[in-house]
Amino acid sequence: MASMRDIKRRKQSVSSTQQITKAMKLVSTVKLQKARAKAEQTSPYFDAMYSTICSMLAKAGTVNNKYLQENGSDKKAVIVITSNRGLAGGYNSNVVRMITGSEMAKEDVKLYVIGHKGGESLIHKGYEVVKDYSPVMEAPTYADAIQVCNDVLEAYANGEIGEIYLVYTHFKNTVSQIPKLMKLLPAEIDEEDVKAASNSNVLMNFEPNEEEALELIIPKYITSIVYGALVEAVASENGARMQAMDSATNNAEDIISDLSLKYNRARQGSITQELTEIIAGAEALS
Repeated sequence: MASMRDIKRRKQSVSSTQQITKAMKLVSTVKLQKARAKAEQTSPYFDAMYSTICSMLAKAGTVNNKYLQENGSDKKAVIVITSNRGLAGGYNSNVVRMITGSEMAKEDVKLYVIGHKGGESLIHKGYEVVKDYSPVMEAPTYADAIQVCNDVLEAYANGEIGEIYLVYTHFKNTVSQIPKLMKLLPAEIDEEDVKAASNSNVLMNFEPNEEEALELIIPKYITSIVYGALVEAVASENGARMQAMDSATNNAEDIISDLSLKYNRARQGSITQELTEIIAGAEALS
């Protein structure tokens, strides 16, 4: 059985850790509130952009455009969004698992990493990282999304890659964050969305023509998707970390209660032993 000194030392250590997890939970809560507000503010824009693309594809019909056709390359670019820091539960590992558990062959995958944790894990698993934009996660902007998309689209236009995917964590609410894998290019819009757009009464004219219009808007559409994913990823990371720190704080409280009980039992045992020795000594003197 552990001594009273050992139990007291461990209790102090757990208490110190609990103070840290409480502080981290508070920081994550504040960051989450800001990130969630930003995600809610930007969501309508991205929804409108998606609807616009659906309408354009539905109205345009079959268009000869490089973003809508395969270019023959078997290589797949994957934009991976994770965090630069850990202590967020399964947030990072869930994103990594979306890639390692997919049907994409490891040798065909070229990673464009945003977030140290995901990049480190995937490199360790043998994946190739083409570019690392991890500093972006400290405070992502639309300009950052433009830079990432320009690099990936250039590789696509040059035939270095044949498909572009995005892996990030969708922010559903404070307690629910869902990892997602999306195919960005060649552009694939859900058939139901296209059907709904084609049935609408909205008139759409292309100037100068469909091909040039799509040439301009699809890169903007993809950049918007990536930026939206960055905003949601920040909210998801802080939501996941807040939950992880809350669980850690509660676990520490349970451990402290258990150690307190053990300490009291050890103290009672020590007192009982001392009393027994005193009584035994008194009887020996009588």
